[in-house]
Amino acid sequence: MNEQTTKTPKMLTILTTLSGIAGIGLALFALIAPLGVWAGFWDFRLGFTILRGAQPLVLWIIALCVISSLAVFLVGRSKRLEGQGKMLGITLTSTLLAVIAWYIPNSYLPGDGVTIPPIHDITTDLENPPAFVAVMPLRGTDSNTTDYGNWGQMTPERQASLQREAYPDIVTQTFDEPADAIFDRALAAARDQGWEIVAAVPEEGRIEATATTFWFRFKDDVVIRIRETDGTTYLDARSTSRVGVSDVGKNAARLRAFFDAL
Repeated sequence: MNEQTTKTPKMLTILTTLSGIAGIGLALFALIAPLGVWAGFWDFRLGFTILRGAQPLVLWIIALCVISSLAVFLVGRSKRLEGQGKMLGITLTSTLLAVIAWYIPNSYLPGDGVTIPPIHDITTDLENPPAFVAVMPLRGTDSNTTDYGNWGQMTPERQASLQREAYPDIVTQTFDEPADAIFDRALAAARDQGWEIVAAVPEEGRIEATATTFWFRFKDDVVIRIRETDGTTYLDARSTSRVGVSDVGKNAARLRAFFDAL
């Protein structure tokens, strides 16, 4: 004999409905921002503006969804509610979607207590940065300059100083192996990062690639320079954003990940 079900309290139904509308609506609102950039309807600046517009509500909506999930679960433990499984599915899905909506903009932030300088061009060689060659035709006329430190009110000296202070670990990498072996390892590591290889010129020790971010499809360009002197191989790398003033630390993080892969 089937266990008798209890009619769901009206307040619980309202709470579930509100959390579903709020959570799903918030997720759709957050996804519209990058989707519009992908489709070319607006540029990344408007995309970030859309995200910022939703942020004041995010934590409140997450709280509503969590409370609704707990209410459905706890009431369901004491009473066999009609449609309890469906209601719990709605509230848990809404919670997950609301968390995703929170995560999208926060994935671009450096984290609490982290100071990020307003620069977007990071290199291991501050005196003689590796030069871009093959990617230049791909960057277009609206991209940031690749002339290191010569943009806006910035100077090469100030940019180098800002980078040294913020990213003291981004330095030339040295190896005991011959240059051709390091070249092969660097090329494999670049591919493992998911970068699109634009050029690989062993005789010049130069690798160029483009990295594309997930949410907003930002394209950042990377050049790797490998040279051997007196039995030591030196690897320099540079990562620069095509658009924007500050990269919120992404270029430095990209180079660190590449060095770790080596």
